[in-house]
Amino acid sequence: MRNDSVLQGVARKLVSAPWGWLWIAVAIFIADYFTKVWASETLVYGWPRFVLPFLNWTLAHNTGAAFSFLHDAGGWQRWFFVAVGVIVSICLLVWLQRLPAGSRWLPVAIVLLLGGAWGNLYDRALQGYVVDFIHVHWAGRNFPAFNIADIGISIGATMLVIDSLFLEARRENKS
Repeated sequence: MRNDSVLQGVARKLVSAPWGWLWIAVAIFIADYFTKVWASETLVYGWPRFVLPFLNWTLAHNTGAAFSFLHDAGGWQRWFFVAVGVIVSICLLVWLQRLPAGSRWLPVAIVLLLGGAWGNLYDRALQGYVVDFIHVHWAGRNFPAFNIADIGISIGATMLVIDSLFLEARRENKS
């Protein structure tokens, strides 16, 4: 029993500080890395592998940004997106550091964004493209392939929108 209460106390203290949530970013980065390695080693580029009626694993390399924006820009976009990823990561870390202790929603949103940014930044810096492999389709429509990092970015961004629309005013009214 005593060990459980010690562990709970450590966990509570860890997540009471905004930095304590960084483990989520690291977990997303690791999951993203290993799923991309798996996809690159087991899937054939461009050939869908059936998973569910609406889901395939399809290996793709994205040299652009979201939805392949600037994918055919001639190569300069690689280092531009690396620089943007580094700058955004630094800004998110500074923002995270400035959050008050006990915050939960915003630190989680920020570390989800960080984990995703780090995963795609790693790919882009080392390979010149981001590995995508999750391919969702429905009723004849194909959505752009994505990866675990993109999921973290999408959830984190959605949380930030929810925060700005609904939660920020509530926090300010409490102050």
